[in-house]
Amino acid sequence: MNKDKVNRYMSVNILEIIFRNTKQILIFFISFLSIFLIPISSFSQTSPDCSAVTISSSTNTGVNSVSTYLESDGIRNGTDYYGSTIYYPQNPTSILASIIIVPGYLNFESSMQNWGPFLASHGIVCMTIGTNSIFDLVNDRKEALQDALISLKAENTRVNSPLFNKLNTSRVALAGWSMGGGGAQLAAVEDSTIKAIIALCPWIDPMQISVNSLIHDVPVLFFSGQFDAVAPASTHANIHYNYTPSTTDKLIYEISSGGHTVANAPSGGQGEVGRMALSWLKKYLTEDSCYCPFLLDTPITASGYETNIICNTTTSINNYNTDIVIYHNPSNNTIILKGVLSENKPYAIIGVNGKILKTEILNSYEIDISYLKTGVYILEYNNQKFKIVKS
Repeated sequence: MNKDKVNRYMSVNILEIIFRNTKQILIFFISFLSIFLIPISSFSQTSPDCSAVTISSSTNTGVNSVSTYLESDGIRNGTDYYGSTIYYPQNPTSILASIIIVPGYLNFESSMQNWGPFLASHGIVCMTIGTNSIFDLVNDRKEALQDALISLKAENTRVNSPLFNKLNTSRVALAGWSMGGGGAQLAAVEDSTIKAIIALCPWIDPMQISVNSLIHDVPVLFFSGQFDAVAPASTHANIHYNYTPSTTDKLIYEISSGGHTVANAPSGGQGEVGRMALSWLKKYLTEDSCYCPFLLDTPITASGYETNIICNTTTSINNYNTDIVIYHNPSNNTIILKGVLSENKPYAIIGVNGKILKTEILNSYEIDISYLKTGVYILEYNNQKFKIVKS
């Protein structure tokens, strides 16, 4: 090979090495930079005027479109649980907080999956998991949540994950139903970095729990059913609430006439279960103080309600939009108005033909519609109109 060919060969190889290394550096730089392009304001997602936060907005599906993916799409397959689904809001404008939910004894992941779309629509990533056996006990479900926590956080660094560089891995909550709710509480005892716990009609063996079992400082929300025969509140949720230190923020909401599955979906308690769970996560998981007053507003469907939390005195339920939600609609007897009601304001019930059928001053949250014929009507109150259905 002559000298000119050698020189050209060396030049080509040097250029190729430079190009390859430059390309790798550029890819690394873009990936690194993308972490910081997401607004850091997401670490505290507080709306100063709270104008967008209403009773109806926190009860109904949120504004975000939701997507899902499975282990077959690349989620880590943890050894301490069986199967997972991640629900996430599309096109987030900030890094995302998240929650992991495990089912109860003799139940599958699907029993928790009504929570996924609801929470994701409100901007919170939700991972539901199954257990290796439907017979897994409380400690097994605690370990399932702990293992799933590793898998969820790994999604933030997995390049092909829809959540690559979109998760705030320091803001994760845990939840569970029945024995899963017991497991979530035990996980909080072992891991103080968890931001919030939601215990859905929780169960822990009364013979194995003591006043020292639930010492932790993770804010915990308890749901229980008034007529829960599997995990009666008197021997489970109420005990757990009392054993949780008084220095830990906590709230217990017993749903009137509710059974063991009453909190398995946001629709429980006429939608109050979803509103309370979302408000809890917004306050403690995303640090949005706008939702705190909702936690002090005792639900209409509560047969028992107790909390030790305090809201910022500058944020009051009276500062919220005066939206109204109607419960028991359709109904054949009584409808209930929930929201900020104005005293001594008249309401009117109007037929679809525009004829006013009744008008009087609203003196309570309840309106009798038993006298109406089956059909659709309009309730007019305080310059707002609502469709009501007499069944």
